[in-house]
Amino acid sequence: MTFRRSATALAASAVLCAVAAPTAFADDASPSASPSVVIPSGLYGKTDPTYDGVWRQSLALLAQHTVGVRPAAKAVDWLTGQQCADGGFASFRADVTKPCDGKVLLDTNATAAAVQALSALGGHDDAVKKGAGWLKSVAGKDGGWSYNPGGASDANSTSVVIGALAAAGDPTAAARKMLVSLSIPCDAKDGGGAFAYQPDKKSGKLYANADASGAAVLGALGLGLAPDPGGKDAGGTGCLNASTPTQAAHNGATYLAGATAGKAYLKSAMPGAEDQPDFGNTADAVTALGADGLPAQAKQSLAWLEQNAGPWAAQAGPAAYAQLIFAAHANGADPRAFGSLDLVEQLNATGPAPVAAKSAENAEKKDSDSSGVSVWWIVGIGLVAGIGIGFLISMRGRKRTS
Repeated sequence: MTFRRSATALAASAVLCAVAAPTAFADDASPSASPSVVIPSGLYGKTDPTYDGVWRQSLALLAQHTVGVRPAAKAVDWLTGQQCADGGFASFRADVTKPCDGKVLLDTNATAAAVQALSALGGHDDAVKKGAGWLKSVAGKDGGWSYNPGGASDANSTSVVIGALAAAGDPTAAARKMLVSLSIPCDAKDGGGAFAYQPDKKSGKLYANADASGAAVLGALGLGLAPDPGGKDAGGTGCLNASTPTQAAHNGATYLAGATAGKAYLKSAMPGAEDQPDFGNTADAVTALGADGLPAQAKQSLAWLEQNAGPWAAQAGPAAYAQLIFAAHANGADPRAFGSLDLVEQLNATGPAPVAAKSAENAEKKDSDSSGVSVWWIVGIGLVAGIGIGFLISMRGRKRTS
């Protein structure tokens, strides 16, 4: 999901360059390692949350829910506390005591991710309803969404909003249809079947974008960020003449299957640098393939992530661990045995300890304490009983000799 955090990507470009090669992780002090704001105790991750606080928190909570872990109450409270009165979320609000005004930049990605997380956790119907209401109020005339309200609709933002509206129980048909308009025809010279981020501003042409394709496959299927494994895609890996969202999703998945074949990963190129593996977008592609019902096509890339993504996730933080958990889950793999990693344990360690972990520890301690009391109670009863029996025998003996 790194493609949806354009502001974050710009702010962290130096970090991304550093994580391209495994050797660059050792003793690397990234610019984001020294946050300019105080990190709230309920927030996951230790880097500056200015551009991705709500996003990474939402993904962390959603990933925990996906694997059956109950997040810490203060982590959930932090997220709900970020919501503005009108239902929207900004990327991060350092002071939530101040009301949201025109200076607070609300964005669809943060809001949609928060809605998905809070809906999954349950018990936050008002926040979910208000968030979905705000998203519907800022939809574009074409039925899609931009990162910030008022811009041109793009595939990535539209897709994450579709997941939020689906979670809130709102209709998504119009938005899913809008994504079909961003699907590149099969007979195109380059990128047939892929999704474009948005039409080129000058020519109106559609250019294949792997980032957008990973997002739009889920959006066109009406799914959120953490999809379950899909049923087998009857279309196989052939490109279809897409006229429906489901067909467009199929085509996007087959494009991703082709793009990850061979080297098993998607590539990214930073200005002035050679092509590098893109861990985040590869994870999203794997999630999309699993959700579309093409796990066989995701297998090689999933194995590559298991072997190579650990250092990237350790530096990138909670959202990265969440992406890997989503990829594993969508393909029926165990996030707790992801190569040599326990993704769930690693994610949990980036923030407040989950309730489930605390409860298990307390229950074990309570059982231990209870067992100890029970043993000594039994021993005590035995001693008392022994003393009583001895006393009775002694008294009987005295009566016989008297």
